[in-house]
Amino acid sequence: MAAVADTWGAPRSLFWLHGERPAAPVSFDEASKVWNVYGHADALRILNDPATYSSEVQRKIPIDDRLNEGNLLRMDGVPHAKLRKIVSRVFTPKVVAGLEPRIAAVTAELLDGLAGRDKFDLIEELAYPLPVIVIAELLGVPAEDRPLFKQWVDMMFHGREEIFIEADGDEKVVMNGAEEVLRYIAEHVAKRRENPGEDLLSKLVEAEVDGERLSESEIVNFGFVLLLTGHITTTMLLGNAVLCLDTYPYWQEQVRENPELIPAVIEESLRLLPPFSAVSRLTNEEVELSGQRIPANELVMVWLAAANRDEEAFPEPDTFNPARDPNNHLSFGRGVHFCLGAPLARLEGRIALEILLDRYPFLCTDPEDPPVFRPLPIMSGIDKLPLLVDTE
Repeated sequence: MAAVADTWGAPRSLFWLHGERPAAPVSFDEASKVWNVYGHADALRILNDPATYSSEVQRKIPIDDRLNEGNLLRMDGVPHAKLRKIVSRVFTPKVVAGLEPRIAAVTAELLDGLAGRDKFDLIEELAYPLPVIVIAELLGVPAEDRPLFKQWVDMMFHGREEIFIEADGDEKVVMNGAEEVLRYIAEHVAKRRENPGEDLLSKLVEAEVDGERLSESEIVNFGFVLLLTGHITTTMLLGNAVLCLDTYPYWQEQVRENPELIPAVIEESLRLLPPFSAVSRLTNEEVELSGQRIPANELVMVWLAAANRDEEAFPEPDTFNPARDPNNHLSFGRGVHFCLGAPLARLEGRIALEILLDRYPFLCTDPEDPPVFRPLPIMSGIDKLPLLVDTE
């Protein structure tokens, strides 16, 4: 306990909470040819108007076609509504709620493996493996393959400093690692067609709406999105929540005394550090945002992280305050594209945080081994979060 007690009262660095505040709510970046939107009101308007602000950015960015069909993040209108309706019938609130005992059991098993240790990396030991195991079991793929998933995710999301890059000619932009994931999911979909089970992939293979079933590509791409975003979101959510509680020890004490505050802690950490900091849209017509006229067929980057710290919507926006009410953050989006996996991420975060705080009466970051943040600007998360802990 000495190691924790010695650091418990130490000043916490707030460097990770602050960044340069945008000079204007909407601005055009000449280098990337992207309109950046930072204000909460403008962001909300865009997210709630898919007819004007399209998710089909592949019309402008030459993304490989294999990543589009069945990708709910890149669809609009009737095709999006059809696929979301099918998926919603399979990925129901009842299915998500039914995962609570398994999430608790996996969390306990992972922490049991740390018995006797006074330091561990939260990301490596809990925040990454927990959601991977849960989403893999839900889909019906082997959780033992999680080293592969991590390898593919690292290939896709690390070291990509530019968000949009103009491609010459017919060149297609494909994230490294995506082809491996698509092939992996396709192999498991083929197996479910021959021998369906009770897992989510089997249910997607069998599901239909108005007599229509999902195509092979639609199932594979939905599995791709769910496998990747389904664990990345929770990994970052849990790491960010623990980091916020470490930075604000008052709130860690409060939540230990009142565990019912945990959902509010999660929502506030989502506001302050949204796992995905931005989403992209394409204008279907000329629009005006905060006095700026944006032509049709222009790329718009909606910076959720900035919108979540808009002083017009959130008093003292850079302060972590779980008592904030209302907390209308945009971290899971809005409207027809609201994140389908949000209930699962929230459930995993709540259960894991409850068990973690109950298991360790004291925990804090190691001042000699600081957190390591993800390098990609469109993601707010931690790759490494060493914690000093005590079980007594």
